[in-house]
Amino acid sequence: MMKNVFKLLVASILISSISTSVSASQDREWNFRVLLDGKEVGNQHFVLTDEGGRTRLETKAEFKVKILFATVYRYLHQNEETWQGNCLARIESSTDANGKPYAVRGQVRDGFFEVTGTGEMEQLPECVSSFAYWDPSFLKNDRLLNTQNGEYVKVEVSEPEADYRTIRGERVPARKYRLEAGELDLQLWYSADDEWLALESKTKGDRVLSYELL
Repeated sequence: MMKNVFKLLVASILISSISTSVSASQDREWNFRVLLDGKEVGNQHFVLTDEGGRTRLETKAEFKVKILFATVYRYLHQNEETWQGNCLARIESSTDANGKPYAVRGQVRDGFFEVTGTGEMEQLPECVSSFAYWDPSFLKNDRLLNTQNGEYVKVEVSEPEADYRTIRGERVPARKYRLEAGELDLQLWYSADDEWLALESKTKGDRVLSYELL
């Protein structure tokens, strides 16, 4: 059961979490506490740097789940991406999912985005995006790149709903979206000025994985 929970956990977040359809004009940073059923299991850190015409994203994540005093699951992820406007120009990521390694390499070449992940090199359309949570314009795409394994997945996104979230102890108005991709089922919240506020995902066994903004 625990193995199944964290297979979906990985699919729902760290696929995912690590890219942008860059609209930022200055450096930005996000720090999230990651919780499973309300209990802290790790953190994820994002840094977006404007490099004059291009944007570089760096992210690091570490999850560790314990039962009593024993660690039953550990997840480490590092990713670096370069963006040209709203298109991914280059990616290099590495992941250790409880001892199972993953690596993705990709770049724009000869009119395609060439990516190598779990299988052979694949040629995708020249302009691809991935799960750019902090820029809600990514929700307009019907396919997104999984930056953990290199898969180009079909997604469905709901219309936004008016809602509220408690952020840093303050209840604030928000827009909520639902994103589905296969077994992945996410809820995302954004402020009135499009700031990413929160994420939740229901995993197998009806457990809830959530990101809390620090």
